[in-house]
Amino acid sequence: MDPLRVYLLAGLVAHKLIWEIWKRRGVRSETVGAISLKAVAAKAAKLVILAVIVAQTLLPDIWPLASDPGLLRAVGAVLFTGGLLLAITARIQLGGSWADIEAEGVRPSQALVSRGIYRYLRHPIYTGDLLLLLGLELAVNSWLVVGVVPLAAVVVYQALREERLLAAALPGYEDYCRRTKRFIPLVW
Repeated sequence: MDPLRVYLLAGLVAHKLIWEIWKRRGVRSETVGAISLKAVAAKAAKLVILAVIVAQTLLPDIWPLASDPGLLRAVGAVLFTGGLLLAITARIQLGGSWADIEAEGVRPSQALVSRGIYRYLRHPIYTGDLLLLLGLELAVNSWLVVGVVPLAAVVVYQALREERLLAAALPGYEDYCRRTKRFIPLVW
């Protein structure tokens, strides 16, 4: 198997393991509400995306983007690595204040985190995951890279929704929003 594909697969496994480990470290007795159809659909979508990207690392080029993908693969590997490191670091720094994307509210134990990466970005996990996916698609030389665009739109929608919930529930969150950028330091 191609060493780059092994690296990509190992990164995906590391990402998933860290999420599962840190999820289990959190308080599991808190519930936000009943599981909605929307939450079930979000979980299903996440599983489908995960299955597709894992399959891409295991299979030869599917729908190749370039006939000579050397530079494309290198740029993709750099973006993948940066996104992976950003998402994992942000997840660890968020600690017990993290909530699944499917959560329909703010848990009582959630607190404003404004240290580390969160000093500069409100949604570094989303930014990291989008960079990771963009990089992976480039690294595997796939036209599925265009799928990152609609996914980014969904992420922006979700981030705006979360910000409204957090502003209503967490003291100081609105001030935090004025001091930080949403996805890209110094830009947006």
